[in-house]
Amino acid sequence: MSAETLPLCEEIGRRLTRHNWCIGTAESCTGGMLSAAITDVAGSSGWFEEGLVTYANESKERLLSVPKSVLESEGAVSQAVVEAMVAGVLARGADVAVATSGVAGPDGGSDEKPVGTVWFAWALPHKVASECRVFEGDRMSVRTQATIFALSELLALLELEQQ
Repeated sequence: MSAETLPLCEEIGRRLTRHNWCIGTAESCTGGMLSAAITDVAGSSGWFEEGLVTYANESKERLLSVPKSVLESEGAVSQAVVEAMVAGVLARGADVAVATSGVAGPDGGSDEKPVGTVWFAWALPHKVASECRVFEGDRMSVRTQATIFALSELLALLELEQQ
């Protein structure tokens, strides 16, 4: 995946450095793939704060302060949860955050949230964006597509920040 993500992460790093911002990640279905892609960039220690893999709901609550009531009412794969996840990353000290939560498969899907459903959230100072996507393919394909999408959209948001 490095061939696809390395140029994205290098440009993300340049833009974060220009603003003197650091980034943190909160991942569920991507299981650390975002953090791994970011830390593939030499010098990322200058702008990467931390990456949390909060696969279990209890981890989302404990490490990111995602309210248990939101997890119970909305489910882990939801807009409310990923937005709470990025807020939790910002509260831990990052200036910019990205979060993922989804159903990578092959099991776990439902009519409402089929396999391949992934919710994303991005936070920059004074801005939060979120989006849901449904990806096709096997587990690794869903996770890879989600990682690339999360990074691509983060870069687009950072580009808008500079306009």
